[in-house]
Amino acid sequence: MIIPIKPWLDRANGTGHAGLRGSRSAVWNGLALSSNVEMDEFSPPCWGATPDSLLFPNFTHRMEFYHDPILAPEILAAMEPVAGKQILDGTVGGGGHAEWLLRHGAHVIGCDQDQDALNHAERRLAAYEDAFLPVRGNFRDMDSILAGLGIGQVDGILLDLGVSSRQLDNPARGFSFREDGPLDMRMDDRAALTAKELVNEWEEEELIRIFREYGEERRAARVAREIVKARALQPIETTFALSEVVARAIPKTSAKNPATKVFQAIRIAVNAELEALETALEKAVALLAPKGVLAIITFHSLEDRIVKRFMHRRSNPFIDRPEWSAPRPNPDFCFHLPSRRAIEPGEKETRDNPRSRSAKLRVAIKV
Repeated sequence: MIIPIKPWLDRANGTGHAGLRGSRSAVWNGLALSSNVEMDEFSPPCWGATPDSLLFPNFTHRMEFYHDPILAPEILAAMEPVAGKQILDGTVGGGGHAEWLLRHGAHVIGCDQDQDALNHAERRLAAYEDAFLPVRGNFRDMDSILAGLGIGQVDGILLDLGVSSRQLDNPARGFSFREDGPLDMRMDDRAALTAKELVNEWEEEELIRIFREYGEERRAARVAREIVKARALQPIETTFALSEVVARAIPKTSAKNPATKVFQAIRIAVNAELEALETALEKAVALLAPKGVLAIITFHSLEDRIVKRFMHRRSNPFIDRPEWSAPRPNPDFCFHLPSRRAIEPGEKETRDNPRSRSAKLRVAIKV
């Protein structure tokens, strides 16, 4: 299953990954194979690191952001990365999970739609040279991304869903109400739709729908009505301004910010996150080799429900209905589930990394 990555970089850049200096932004078959980063900024990994030090990495002196990868030992156990395996990390982010996989010998194609994240992943993983290939793109397009690289199937697909700590902590990205910033919320800054446009231009009925469906907000109608009233006076352009409008519709009754669910709903809508997930799940079936592993980390019930239903539907060899005389073969059967229950972080991980508390990992193995 291994296709050496270095020849792809040679073909794209005229040289290999190792030894490059200066910035590069190569494109091959329409794919951005690397980002505009300074190659001399790269530094080697801590080769003597133990598994414990990987979980709480001394690697992070090279990465000024991105907390420890969530459920990393569990991902390692599920994917069993060894030399000869090729894994698509569809949400490479800062490269935390990818580094675990690379250290155990796998080749990793690191995909992310966020150029900032991809830049940092490239710096972090540069010493792995031809074993790591960064590609900018949305995981919903994983079929065309792999086809553009001449790859038919991979041995594993990893998706770590949701918004990253880096995105949340950067006010300029507009994901959080904790600091003021422009209403943006795009994970891919090339996308046309922003949170500002959604909040100020979408019809009240559409706002109600996304707040209910994507935020599971009980006061969706009240919030949408307050937004429409506020924007009639002046555009809502910042995260603080939106948070204040929402606070007028939802009284604060706990430590949780009243705007939490509304911000989640807007982010999901701006980035079409649930549609991307559903598309990617269906495409993953054909892209996984036999015994290939699909591992997905979710952070809220909407994502987890989609993944759970997909895996359960695809893992039942037979289906039955009351009107049938006997069960029938399931035409969608293609996975074995090591466990039908989600894997959750332990007490130590949630204590050390509070943002891991809502994480759930589900794993499926292609038969």
